[in-house]
Amino acid sequence: MIQRIIKKIYYKLKGISPEQLTLEATIKAGMKVGKNCYGLIGCTIDYAHAWLIQIGDDVVFAPQVYLLAKDTSTKRSLGSTRIGKIKIGNNCFIGARAFIMPGVTIGDNSIVGAGSLVAKSVPENVVVAGNPARIICTIAEYETKLKATFAVAPKFGEDYTLDFAITDAMKQEMIAALEDSVGFVK
Repeated sequence: MIQRIIKKIYYKLKGISPEQLTLEATIKAGMKVGKNCYGLIGCTIDYAHAWLIQIGDDVVFAPQVYLLAKDTSTKRSLGSTRIGKIKIGNNCFIGARAFIMPGVTIGDNSIVGAGSLVAKSVPENVVVAGNPARIICTIAEYETKLKATFAVAPKFGEDYTLDFAITDAMKQEMIAALEDSVGFVK
């Protein structure tokens, strides 16, 4: 609450309106975004250093990802803020509430797990998760595990979504089928 008020005062003093902090404004400020990226609207992007952020093609962001090109924790000790580029490669997935810190490169075809704090660069073709983020497995290993889970998991068609007017009976069916496991929906 207090942070939100301080942020509003800061932006007002700087002459930046909330409308300027949109995705379009961040791109206009210099952030590079490739083709077919999805989910950036729900992310917190370091507007003050947007030109230090580069995102490749076919990247998916889950809700509330943080892209932080600056780290102000150094301000008290050094009198300066640490800054660094953020580079996200092609065909990556960034999980919900992941934090991508300054100076981090995420290699092509990699996955960052939800809630991860990525403070060091991530190679290509791996899954990372945790705080701090660590390599969990390769993409090939992940896909093998995923296919094994998929083979035995409950599956639901797209009619089991809000877009296709799922019924209360269908919701109850889904709840029962997912009692002790995870499933998949088209």
